[in-house]
Amino acid sequence: MSFTKKQTFLFLLLLIAMVFLFLVNVSLGSVAIPLKEIANGLFAKPMIKESWEIILWNFRIPKAITAVLVGIGLSISGLLMQTLFRNPLAGPYVLGLSSGASLGVAFIILGTGFLPISIATFFLSNYGLVIASSLGSFFVLLAVLLVSQQLKDTMAILIVGLMFGSFTSAIVSVLSYFTSAEKLQKFTFWSMGSISNLSWNEISLLTLFVGIGIGISFMVIKPLNALLLGEKYAQSIGINYKKTRLIIIIATSILAGSITAFAGPIAFIGLAVPHIAKLLFQTSNHFVLFWSTLLLGAIVMLCCDTIAQVPGNDITLPINAITSVMGAPVVIWLLVRKKRY
Repeated sequence: MSFTKKQTFLFLLLLIAMVFLFLVNVSLGSVAIPLKEIANGLFAKPMIKESWEIILWNFRIPKAITAVLVGIGLSISGLLMQTLFRNPLAGPYVLGLSSGASLGVAFIILGTGFLPISIATFFLSNYGLVIASSLGSFFVLLAVLLVSQQLKDTMAILIVGLMFGSFTSAIVSVLSYFTSAEKLQKFTFWSMGSISNLSWNEISLLTLFVGIGIGISFMVIKPLNALLLGEKYAQSIGINYKKTRLIIIIATSILAGSITAFAGPIAFIGLAVPHIAKLLFQTSNHFVLFWSTLLLGAIVMLCCDTIAQVPGNDITLPINAITSVMGAPVVIWLLVRKKRY
């Protein structure tokens, strides 16, 4: 499996675009930093202003790295789900992982009044919310995996995931109804998603989880090509369908679950980016789609974050609002075109 000359050229362009957008992303914001000074900072040379160096290493670069990780993870998990379910409108959260994470965070933010003060204080910290979100995603994943072992029909797993999502959303709604306005506001801010509050330790953990998820995803590239032609065809050429399905679900869960835990639920990236890759590269070969989706995910997320921080202004828009504005037209176009790849 390899790239054609045209695909190789496009891939190199995307790689250059990602590096360029990364530099643009860290240079723009409420304080503009010249690209030359960013280059000095990256190569450990002294910058003109010490404040620029603090902004660069404590805020801008961690945020840009988070954007790249989020874009890569959600895009690859979206590609896996769309191929597994053979549904162009499937995304990384169809298994109910986002709703499970939201439920875990909702229990902490909206229900801390029922916990001892010391425990409540810990869980309301950044690490506490990450743990709560991870536990919520894990329990939903465990439930989906247990049910999937009893089901032969893959579409039934999709329905089960949606039902778990509806169930957990209903519980969150009940908790929201009985909570104070202050706690409800905090939960609402979390649900809008944020990639700007991660420390270097948190970024290291997120990098580890995304790396594991990408590694597992790469293992099933060949089976993914066979799955495009259906479950029976995949089995006829010797692919263990149940094992492949389980690996795909686990990879998606690691990617989508860890990203939701650290950055909150980010909409539309996983749904829209795989389709952009298919349109750009004009192929259904998952070896090509895997790497192109990976790069495009990082590019799209960097673009969204650059727009969200409103260059030259102190305002920072919710990242979910920007990803939805960019992703929704793609989904509408897909519904109008009604074409499967």
